Amino acid sequence: MSTLTIVLLVILAILIIAVVALYFFGKKAQKKQSEQQAQIDAMKQTVSMLIIDKKRMKLKDAGLPQVVVDQTPKLLRNSKLPVVKAKVGPQVMSLICEEKIFDSVPVKKEVKAVVSGIYITDVKGLHGKQPVVPQKKKGKFKQLIEKAQEKAGAKPIK
Repeated sequence: MSTLTIVLLVILAILIIAVVALYFFGKKAQKKQSEQQAQIDAMKQTVSMLIIDKKRMKLKDAGLPQVVVDQTPKLLRNSKLPVVKAKVGPQVMSLICEEKIFDSVPVKKEVKAVVSGIYITDVKGLHGKQPVVPQKKKGKFKQLIEKAQEKAGAKPIK
């Protein structure tokens, strides 16, 4: 056998091992995520609150309880997450918001939110008008791709 075929076979074997390992790690992570989602669903309750402020900030700067900061992995402590400061009853609390609803949470409005512990999973009833969320500006690269698709006769990807 030539050295080229041996090198290619070794690379192929390593790739196959990596794909199998990723498959099993992904399956394990998916199972863990579904268990966590089941816990969140079991503990959820609807609460009326006044949203004071919302920001994306680092976990240690968010004003969350020290127990929460201690329980998070060290690699995730510096990552930014959506934090909502809200007045729930007489207390002002810092809560973590779900990423997909963070943009739709109105500031300085009273809402009915579905809360599980310190995690806001959904915003239900809004008092007053629904605020219009401004669309983000597109980058130069996305604008170029959109123009090229229009010229080619394809519909732009949204």
